[in-house]
Amino acid sequence: MLVTGASGYIGGRLVRRFADLGVPVRVAGRRPELLRKRWPEAEAVDMDVFRPETLEPATEGARVAYYLVHSMAEGETGFEERDRVAARAFAEAARRNGVERVVYLGGLGVEDDRLSPHLASRHETGRVLAERGPAVVELRAGMVIGAGSASFRMLMDLVKRLPAMVTPRWVETRSQPIAIDDVVAYLERARDVPGTGSGAIVEIGGSDVLSYREMMQRVAVALGRRRPLIVSVPVLTPRLSSLWCGLVTSVPISIARPLIEGLRNETIVRDDAAARLFPDVVPIGFDEAVTRAVREESTDGRLRPSRARGRPG
Repeated sequence: MLVTGASGYIGGRLVRRFADLGVPVRVAGRRPELLRKRWPEAEAVDMDVFRPETLEPATEGARVAYYLVHSMAEGETGFEERDRVAARAFAEAARRNGVERVVYLGGLGVEDDRLSPHLASRHETGRVLAERGPAVVELRAGMVIGAGSASFRMLMDLVKRLPAMVTPRWVETRSQPIAIDDVVAYLERARDVPGTGSGAIVEIGGSDVLSYREMMQRVAVALGRRRPLIVSVPVLTPRLSSLWCGLVTSVPISIARPLIEGLRNETIVRDDAAARLFPDVVPIGFDEAVTRAVREESTDGRLRPSRARGRPG
């Protein structure tokens, strides 16, 4: 079992799940010494998706490989091309080394809905992996509710710091956020889920469909705060919105902008594939997911940084 992006929030939670289950796992990143220190029971290897010579040793002997890598934090410009190059190199190395399945976490959104660059890139990465490599099980999710999720951190900071806000129309866009625990459950089971031998795209989400406005109001209630006054206007561009969020929240502008641009697209589950293929995963609702995330933040003493980097580790 190979997990790339193991130093990131979701990758780290997945490795922890495998450790709890006693499943042998290989973790890959640019700084294997840090991964080895964090998970001494795991095999840690050097891997950089932009150094092809590291891909062969990392994928050798792995039956299933988790691809939890993306380049958004490297900066706004060119992350799509970096993701494309990285996915192609990884997929081809995995195929050459006999990897049977790649499990990839992408993003929700309808192809013909003028997807934002971020969401379009997530879809393209899935296509490149499937075209160039072994069979791919692509899980598509919207906002992940957890202490280390950049999109959730942005939501929390807005609610904590602004009693009133003027926002663009994206506050009315519907989304289907999902708890980090449920994302990890889907990922863990995807390595052996039947009915996906030749690959599959599976949309996953929590039990609630909400607008961003509704999410901010319900987060306020969970935090014991007064619901923020939210006034939406049509004139705020994604660029202005990202600058505003970069000033108000702990999320860097380079990450905030593609996330905000993605809020123009509905990210909701549109079929029942997840329920059919993963009948034992019953996603929790938004309020319970927020309660768990707040508890996680409190336990850690801070919000964990999100490492959405194209170079794992």
